[in-house]
Amino acid sequence: MRCGVIDGVADGDGRITGPDAIKFFGMSKLSRPDLKQVWAIADSRRQGYLGFPEFVAAMQLVSLAQAGNEITQDSLKRDDLSSLNPPVMEGLDALLAKSKHVVKRVDPEMDGFPQEQSPLTNKWFSSKSSKKIPLTAVTSVIDGLKKLYIEKLKPLEVTYKFNDFVSPLLTSSDFDAKPMVMLLGQYSTGKTTFIKHLLRTSYPGAHIGPEPTTDRFVVVMSGSDERTIPGNTIAVQADMPFSGLTTFGTAFLSKFECSQMRHPLLEHITFVDTPGVLSGEKQRTQRSYDFTGVTSWFAAKCDLILLLFDPHKLDISDEFKRVIGSLRGHDDKIRVVLNKADQVDTQQLMRVYGALMWSLGKVLNTPEVSRVYIGSFNDKPVNESAVGPLGKELFEREQDDLLSDLKDIPKKACDRRINEFVKRARAAKIHAYIIGHLKKEMPTMMGKAKAQQRLIDNLQDEFAKVQREYHLPAGDFPYVEHFKEVLSGYSFDKFEKVKPKMIQAVDDMLGYDIPELLKNFRNPYE
Repeated sequence: MRCGVIDGVADGDGRITGPDAIKFFGMSKLSRPDLKQVWAIADSRRQGYLGFPEFVAAMQLVSLAQAGNEITQDSLKRDDLSSLNPPVMEGLDALLAKSKHVVKRVDPEMDGFPQEQSPLTNKWFSSKSSKKIPLTAVTSVIDGLKKLYIEKLKPLEVTYKFNDFVSPLLTSSDFDAKPMVMLLGQYSTGKTTFIKHLLRTSYPGAHIGPEPTTDRFVVVMSGSDERTIPGNTIAVQADMPFSGLTTFGTAFLSKFECSQMRHPLLEHITFVDTPGVLSGEKQRTQRSYDFTGVTSWFAAKCDLILLLFDPHKLDISDEFKRVIGSLRGHDDKIRVVLNKADQVDTQQLMRVYGALMWSLGKVLNTPEVSRVYIGSFNDKPVNESAVGPLGKELFEREQDDLLSDLKDIPKKACDRRINEFVKRARAAKIHAYIIGHLKKEMPTMMGKAKAQQRLIDNLQDEFAKVQREYHLPAGDFPYVEHFKEVLSGYSFDKFEKVKPKMIQAVDDMLGYDIPELLKNFRNPYE
């Protein structure tokens, strides 16, 4: 019955959007404030539509409201939901009779993979697709971002080789991927144990020990069975958001793997376990791939970045400093965790906390104080003999704060996608101005090699010229040294000039299209 109802009111891909919801849920005769609350709770991820599970939740909330219950965030946690009477929807039979065709329902999660794409959505990312995508094809905020990327942002990125300098071109799976949490820290600070603590079990291929055990990047995600997939395999799978990692070569992919298992938490969040950051120049040079570049790539994709320390490893090595520096632009995602804090007594913990804040202050270079969560994230009970009853209570409250932060990630995933998309669009626009400026500064006939070298040597000054000419924020410009490194492999003479129409298309997208998209897919009862 439920499938028949959603098929009768949903659009072509089984989603109920705002206009459909206003007509359908209006049959319940609930007040507009009640329906606003029903939608807000059912669409907790702010995707702008209801899939099958969200629709079922909305119908349960309607039943509760019709029975005279107050609708709150905890309403769906009630034990008596299964015994509720079906909601009364006036005119439902007539609506179903008018429905001429039935749409096959697609489960939002099949074997732990994202929802199956419609053929049209896949076609957007095809190189042969050149037609404008009609607005009617957009049924969610994420679909709208895909459409805007293909029509307005991707042409700019391709023209000015944004993928070579900053970030690989986006694919459909990049938009549909589950939220990711990355753990960074020196060896034996408890990164793998932290994941195990959250899952209440070990994941396939996990190694835990006092020595550097995790020697590779491991993506822990939902899957139909327990297995590990090698990096080269996972990087070429179209339904996985890791194709951009191929740019780091086989040396990295051999140190990358995916660990899959069935777990309710992994249906909402993917974890990225990383190798322990080493100290000393000798160990760092033994890495056969760009460790800092890889962490920067994951940082752009992740929704949360946890920096783990323990009381006996407060020093920030040169490599760790470079890694933290590569997180520039993602400061809002960073959370600091002082793990294994029950290994020292209360007096020592105060000194350790102060030393950690002092060390972070020198590296993060921000006037604000970073939030540091204190706790012992493992399966063992807190060592109360060391920290005392007050310390135990502190740890429990800190751990609850961090876990609530993690629980909010799926709800904020859509907002994070929008934030990252806007950030990428602004970076692409500045990149286009820089490339166009370098092209303009090249002579038309003689002395091209000398002119190019002069521009590379004085790149900081050229950035300043671009900033003044186009009134751009200085903080949005890329790292000079990294840009120089990539520029050395190109001939400036072959760069494209600044194309005002392409820049204007991105400006229009940021100024009009994205706000309009958010307006169309907000709570329909507001």
